[in-house]
Amino acid sequence: MRAFRLAAAAALVFASSSIGSAQTTLRIGLAEDPDILDPTLARTYVGRIVFSSFCDKLFDIDEKLNVVPQLALSHETSPDGRTVTIRLRPNVTFHDGEKLDAEAAKFSLDRHMTMTGSFRRPELAAVERIEVVDPLTIRLMLKTPFAPLISQLTDRAGMMVSPKAAQAAGDRFGLRPVCAGPYKFVERVQQDRIVVEKFADYWNKDQIHIDRIIYLPIVDATVRLANLKSGGLDLIERLLATDIKDVRSDPRLRLSTALELGYQGMDINVGNGERAKGPLGSSAKVRQALDLAIDRQALNQVVFNGEFVPGNQWVSPEHPYYQAAFPVPKRDVARAKALLKEAGVTTPFEVDFMVPKGAETQAVAEVIQAMAAEIGITMKIRVTEFATSLKQAEAGEYQAYLLAWSGRTDPDGNLYIFHKSKAPQNYPGYSNPEADKLLDESRIPSDMAQRKAIYEKLTRVILADAPKLYLYHRRVLIAHTARLEGYRQMPDGLVRVVGLRLK
Repeated sequence: MRAFRLAAAAALVFASSSIGSAQTTLRIGLAEDPDILDPTLARTYVGRIVFSSFCDKLFDIDEKLNVVPQLALSHETSPDGRTVTIRLRPNVTFHDGEKLDAEAAKFSLDRHMTMTGSFRRPELAAVERIEVVDPLTIRLMLKTPFAPLISQLTDRAGMMVSPKAAQAAGDRFGLRPVCAGPYKFVERVQQDRIVVEKFADYWNKDQIHIDRIIYLPIVDATVRLANLKSGGLDLIERLLATDIKDVRSDPRLRLSTALELGYQGMDINVGNGERAKGPLGSSAKVRQALDLAIDRQALNQVVFNGEFVPGNQWVSPEHPYYQAAFPVPKRDVARAKALLKEAGVTTPFEVDFMVPKGAETQAVAEVIQAMAAEIGITMKIRVTEFATSLKQAEAGEYQAYLLAWSGRTDPDGNLYIFHKSKAPQNYPGYSNPEADKLLDESRIPSDMAQRKAIYEKLTRVILADAPKLYLYHRRVLIAHTARLEGYRQMPDGLVRVVGLRLK
């Protein structure tokens, strides 16, 4: 029966990928269907993978996290840190033929900062206004020095959209996005496919060697790999760690990997509605007890064959901003039980544990469930479709939520929007004035040593309050056919298509 289901799914992939078969077509298997394809309103990691083919940014990163030019050629920050001047690349056009100039760049950034529902607004909150200096130069005037600004512009906050198309479409722009990337949007069928094709007037068109890309959302990782092996797909993202050996042993396949910038963690509802009022949400000691009940090393071994990196902070132990004074804790059941006793809670008690659907996330949840049970916490796993889980998290309809973050190049991108009071992705409803103060202070100095000293204080506060339990850091696992040449994996996990060839 299982083999039949796999075969049926494979047939669907082949049917979808038959579009444009006369052209060179790259077929990419996604772990989920993205949310809206509007860089201002989007928020999913899988959406960022798709954006990388058709929405260029002002800046990009290289393998070592250095900022490199993309639609901008250079940037300069004033000595007081409150003015950033950006010089744009000449002769860039949007997919509708409109020119990317300073006015268009100003429009895109203003849209990110002011549009209703924008998820980019907090990323650009330090910007007071944007001035057009000349046809290819903009100046960002800041309310206060903001060290992570250029880092923010290497992601969706730096994506440029056609003013003409965006003004005409309004909040429906995501249905037919018009950007300035190597490929232009063709069509989207929800839960089935997203199709883009080569843009003839791309500024770097000599590096675009594939005519068309088809993104196919296939939630089941086993089905994604089966289709890669059978030739129905050319590349898949989020390969299971348990399938690494299988891919490495297949001469027709290649594995590309990098340690991610983000983390896998567990949000705890501490202040987001009625569901925060249970023992877990009400007491930091109970949250600390749950943290001590989890054996991160064993979790890594059992679920991921030891391929991932256990962690307890928003950056990995290999990251330069990691706070070594707060090492990854070892499991301590006795201490965990003592903390529960100090908190005055009666065990066992139940916790509504929301888990996005997926083989690995569900396996992780089951391991945590077994470990928590040993100290009297009953984690009631509730498997939920990913997009639905985000909506329920926003509404506070959970007590614990297993959630991954793909990560950002600057540590601020892993921290601020999750822990600042009333920040847009602060699903736990966490609020601590001391944390707020330190979060704001950490954004000012450009000197790494100064910032790291602030982050040390912040680490102490957040780990004590424990609104989020950090568990491990994944390796980006991309498997692709040996026919695909030129692929390089960056730590942000995105699939960059410039320079790729299919033999």
